[in-house]
Amino acid sequence: MRSILLDTGPLIALFAVDDKHHQHYDRLVTDLSAIGLRLLTTWPCIVEASYLLDIPQRFEMLHWIELGGALVHPFEPHHLGDIISWMQRYSKPGKREMDLADASLYWLATQTSVTEIMTVDITDFSRYRLPESRAFVIL
Repeated sequence: MRSILLDTGPLIALFAVDDKHHQHYDRLVTDLSAIGLRLLTTWPCIVEASYLLDIPQRFEMLHWIELGGALVHPFEPHHLGDIISWMQRYSKPGKREMDLADASLYWLATQTSVTEIMTVDITDFSRYRLPESRAFVIL
C-alpha cells in the first residue's frame, strides 16, 4: 500500500471539477488507487478545503472523508510546540509563510516518514526540509 500526504489544493481539486488541477489529481488518484493507495491528511487541510469549496462539493468532500477516502491524522496540543517552531522557521520576512495546514503536513511527515505529497504549493514544499535534510517528493 502506497501512502501519500494530501494537501488542501489537491483535496479541493478532487471535488471542484472546474479547478485547473482537477484532471491531474483525479487521474493520479484513480491510477494509484488501482495499485493500492492510502491518502493521509490532517484536520487543518480539511477545514481549509471545506472553507474554499462551494457547498455541494464541500459536502461531497466531507462525505468522502467520512467513508475513508483519506485518513485524517489528528495532532494533540503538545505537538503545537514543534508545529509553531516550524511555522516560525519558514515564515521569515521576504518569504512565504508556512501556514498551519502546511505545518500539520510537515508534522505528519515526521510522524509517519511519508514524504510523497500531493500539493499545488510546489514552491513552499520544495523549500521545506524534514529531519536529516530530507525533501518532500511532490506529485
